[in-house]
Amino acid sequence: MPPGDPSALDPAVAARLKRDAQGLVAAVVQQYDTGEVLMLGWMDDEALHRTLTTGRGTYWSRSRQEYWVKGDTSGHVQHVRSVALDCDGDALLVKVDQTGAACHTGERTCFDAGVLAVSGA
Repeated sequence: MPPGDPSALDPAVAARLKRDAQGLVAAVVQQYDTGEVLMLGWMDDEALHRTLTTGRGTYWSRSRQEYWVKGDTSGHVQHVRSVALDCDGDALLVKVDQTGAACHTGERTCFDAGVLAVSGA
Protein backbone atom coordinates (compact mmCIF):
# COMPACT_ATOMS: atom_id res chain seq x y z
CA MET A 1 0.00 0.00 0.00
CA PRO A 2 1.34 3.46 -0.79
CA PRO A 3 2.51 5.63 2.13
CA GLY A 4 -0.22 7.90 3.39
CA ASP A 5 -3.02 5.58 2.26
CA PRO A 6 -5.73 5.93 4.93
CA SER A 7 -6.30 2.17 4.97
CA ALA A 8 -2.65 1.39 5.82
CA LEU A 9 -1.63 0.05 9.22
CA ASP A 10 -0.58 2.76 11.67
CA PRO A 11 3.17 3.27 11.01
CA ALA A 12 3.91 3.24 14.76
CA VAL A 13 2.36 -0.23 15.03
CA ALA A 14 3.99 -1.46 11.81
CA ALA A 15 7.41 -0.36 13.08
CA ARG A 16 7.06 -2.63 16.14
CA LEU A 17 6.30 -5.79 14.14
CA LYS A 18 9.01 -8.38 13.50
CA ARG A 19 7.74 -10.35 10.54
CA ASP A 20 8.93 -13.71 9.22
CA ALA A 21 10.38 -14.12 5.71
CA GLN A 22 6.85 -14.09 4.26
CA GLY A 23 5.98 -10.84 6.06
CA LEU A 24 3.76 -12.59 8.60
CA VAL A 25 3.32 -12.48 12.37
CA ALA A 26 1.78 -15.32 14.39
CA ALA A 27 -1.58 -14.46 15.95
CA VAL A 28 -2.61 -16.55 18.96
CA VAL A 29 -6.38 -16.32 19.32
CA GLN A 30 -7.94 -16.61 22.78
CA GLN A 31 -11.52 -16.46 24.08
CA TYR A 32 -11.60 -13.13 25.92
CA ASP A 33 -13.60 -14.20 29.00
CA THR A 34 -12.43 -17.77 29.66
CA GLY A 35 -8.82 -17.62 28.45
CA GLU A 36 -9.38 -20.69 26.25
CA VAL A 37 -6.79 -20.78 23.44
CA LEU A 38 -8.76 -21.21 20.23
CA MET A 39 -6.39 -21.14 17.26
CA LEU A 40 -3.24 -19.84 15.67
CA GLY A 41 -3.54 -17.64 12.60
CA TRP A 42 -1.14 -15.53 10.56
CA MET A 43 -1.37 -11.81 9.91
CA ASP A 44 0.50 -9.41 7.69
CA ASP A 45 0.16 -5.64 8.06
CA GLU A 46 -3.06 -5.52 6.04
CA ALA A 47 -4.73 -8.37 7.97
CA LEU A 48 -3.83 -6.66 11.25
CA HIS A 49 -5.13 -3.33 9.93
CA ARG A 50 -8.41 -4.95 8.88
CA THR A 51 -8.73 -6.69 12.25
CA LEU A 52 -8.15 -3.46 14.17
CA THR A 53 -10.50 -1.36 12.03
CA THR A 54 -13.37 -3.84 11.54
CA GLY A 55 -13.34 -5.67 14.87
CA ARG A 56 -13.44 -9.01 13.02
CA GLY A 57 -10.61 -11.57 13.05
CA THR A 58 -8.91 -11.28 9.65
CA TYR A 59 -6.00 -13.51 8.68
CA TRP A 60 -3.69 -14.39 5.80
CA SER A 61 -4.22 -17.93 4.53
CA ARG A 62 -0.82 -19.37 3.69
CA SER A 63 -2.39 -22.27 1.78
CA ARG A 64 -4.88 -20.20 -0.27
CA GLN A 65 -2.67 -17.09 -0.48
CA GLU A 66 -5.58 -14.77 0.35
CA TYR A 67 -7.16 -12.89 3.22
CA TRP A 68 -10.00 -14.50 5.10
CA VAL A 69 -12.34 -13.12 7.73
CA LYS A 70 -13.16 -15.74 10.33
CA GLY A 71 -16.82 -16.64 10.01
CA ASP A 72 -17.55 -15.21 6.56
CA THR A 73 -18.24 -18.68 5.16
CA SER A 74 -18.84 -20.75 8.32
CA GLY A 75 -20.81 -18.25 10.39
CA HIS A 76 -18.36 -18.87 13.27
CA VAL A 77 -17.52 -15.21 13.76
CA GLN A 78 -14.76 -13.73 15.90
CA HIS A 79 -15.63 -10.38 17.44
CA VAL A 80 -12.27 -8.94 18.46
CA ARG A 81 -12.09 -7.48 21.98
CA SER A 82 -8.38 -6.62 22.06
CA VAL A 83 -5.07 -7.16 20.27
CA ALA A 84 -1.72 -7.10 22.07
CA LEU A 85 1.81 -7.35 20.68
CA ASP A 86 4.34 -9.46 22.57
CA CYS A 87 7.57 -7.97 23.91
CA ASP A 88 9.62 -9.10 20.88
CA GLY A 89 7.09 -7.88 18.32
CA ASP A 90 6.88 -11.28 16.63
CA ALA A 91 3.53 -12.51 17.94
CA LEU A 92 0.07 -11.10 18.57
CA LEU A 93 -2.50 -12.08 21.19
CA VAL A 94 -5.97 -11.58 19.77
CA LYS A 95 -8.75 -11.82 22.37
CA VAL A 96 -12.11 -12.53 20.80
CA ASP A 97 -15.70 -13.42 21.52
CA GLN A 98 -15.96 -16.56 19.40
CA THR A 99 -19.30 -17.65 17.98
CA GLY A 100 -19.30 -21.41 17.32
CA ALA A 101 -16.23 -23.39 16.36
CA ALA A 102 -12.86 -21.68 15.92
CA CYS A 103 -11.21 -24.64 14.16
CA HIS A 104 -11.80 -25.53 10.53
CA THR A 105 -12.46 -29.12 11.71
CA GLY A 106 -15.63 -27.95 13.45
CA GLU A 107 -14.14 -28.17 16.94
CA ARG A 108 -14.38 -25.29 19.39
CA THR A 109 -10.57 -25.04 19.56
CA CYS A 110 -7.76 -26.16 17.27
CA PHE A 111 -5.94 -27.42 20.38
CA ASP A 112 -8.53 -30.07 21.25
CA ALA A 113 -6.59 -33.11 20.02
CA GLY A 114 -5.06 -33.94 23.41
CA VAL A 115 -1.99 -33.09 25.38
CA LEU A 116 1.51 -34.26 24.50
CA ALA A 117 3.43 -35.95 27.29
CA VAL A 118 6.12 -33.91 28.99
CA SER A 119 9.04 -35.81 30.52
CA GLY A 120 9.21 -35.37 34.28
CA ALA A 121 5.83 -33.67 34.54
